Amino acid sequence: MSKLNELFGQQLHVVNFGIESFCDDLVSQKVDAIHVDWKPVAGGDPVAASNLRKLKKPELASKIDAANREALQRILAAKPAIVGLGIAGEVIPGMTQKTILHAGPPVTWARMCGPQRGAVIGGLIYEGLAKDPAEAEKLAASGEIKFDPCHMHDAVGPMAGVITASMPVWILENKAFGNRAYCTINEGLGKVLRFGAFDDEVLTRLRWIERELYPILKEAVAIKGEIDVKVLIAKLLQMGDEGHNRNEAGTSLLIRELVPAILRCDRTQEQKLNAYNFINGNNHTFLNISMPAMKCTLDPIFDIPYCTVVATMARNGTDFGIRIAGLGKDRWFTGEAEMVKGLYFPGYEEKDAARDMGDSCITETGGIGGFCMAAAPAIVQFVGGQVSDSIHYSTKMYEITVGEGQSYKIPALDFRGSATGIDLRKVMETGIRPVINTGIAHKNPGVGQVGAGIVYPPEECFKTALAACAEAWAK
Repeated sequence: MSKLNELFGQQLHVVNFGIESFCDDLVSQKVDAIHVDWKPVAGGDPVAASNLRKLKKPELASKIDAANREALQRILAAKPAIVGLGIAGEVIPGMTQKTILHAGPPVTWARMCGPQRGAVIGGLIYEGLAKDPAEAEKLAASGEIKFDPCHMHDAVGPMAGVITASMPVWILENKAFGNRAYCTINEGLGKVLRFGAFDDEVLTRLRWIERELYPILKEAVAIKGEIDVKVLIAKLLQMGDEGHNRNEAGTSLLIRELVPAILRCDRTQEQKLNAYNFINGNNHTFLNISMPAMKCTLDPIFDIPYCTVVATMARNGTDFGIRIAGLGKDRWFTGEAEMVKGLYFPGYEEKDAARDMGDSCITETGGIGGFCMAAAPAIVQFVGGQVSDSIHYSTKMYEITVGEGQSYKIPALDFRGSATGIDLRKVMETGIRPVINTGIAHKNPGVGQVGAGIVYPPEECFKTALAACAEAWAK
């Protein structure tokens, strides 16, 4: 018998690469087989693979590795804290009466999605720059309004992300490095500006936040003193939150910090009770704290040469954009924002949805949110899937990050630190994109949230960023 025939006569032990169903077929026939989840480097793209090879040349790779270790140390050393509240036009750098900040990378009025346009219309009416939606649209298209990403002004905004000059904002400071970040006060769910709603109900609430809620919260923080947000995030991860879409524990912890000071404010009992009821009745109050906390955590890594750590991920319902630490704050790399896959509220389906939007994925960029879904198994009831999926999402992220958190730990993973510091090279090498859990907005302004789910950045933005790194550093 030939050697080849002897081989075929032996029991098969199969290692399967590629299509997983091939392995399933063998297992169903009682064949000893395992599947290896393997993809070609850079998804088989020869240009991206070439750029990876350039960055892997020993001398350059050594510089990048050292830069990324420095970035990780700065992220881990960050100490985000609430230091006060202020009015956007008075505290956010570069704000003017006719500046409107928005979520995501730069976008023009002509390219804005429905919810973002709706939020801009509402913002212009709120500021008194337009008396009705028609006048607001005309002004927005006139060129008189300066549209800029929140991220370019040390700020972040959920969903449409609109910040105008008169809006109150939380002020957070990274006590380790002295830089600050800003975010509006969360309006709650339903018909709200960040989902593009702009009717009288929305504007009345915004004015109440500015005139009634903001002064009380500002005074309460002044009475209380600085609030260590890093400690709050570390605690909420032990209590079933992940810091992005599940914020029940985070909001409760914040209330414990604020309520004694609210009671001491020089306001009427009714005003103080209204303030308490508003923040207590909105589980997403803490989202507008966790976002600027991660923003001021990440911004100090921008001045590290040769650093391939992703310092920003943001989307505006049209484009998804990333910024790479070693390439500076002014360079965005974009691709078309993807559709979110998840669960829809009754009466809605995917055809009703806007594309992925909001600055809230700064949480994932900083190592919490979707990266910590294993800490918040209940999140799957909101975004879809099973508890095992939440664990899978979190563990997968260790393959594309520089290291692990020291304060932000996941109980279900034996208190392993969260995956921290997304490395552009590893994303392209493995084909694993950062996981993001997020809300889904209706594609039309004013309808509001219609679901929640899981989404990933488009591969294109990572490819163009990789090419820019190779061009800048591989001489």
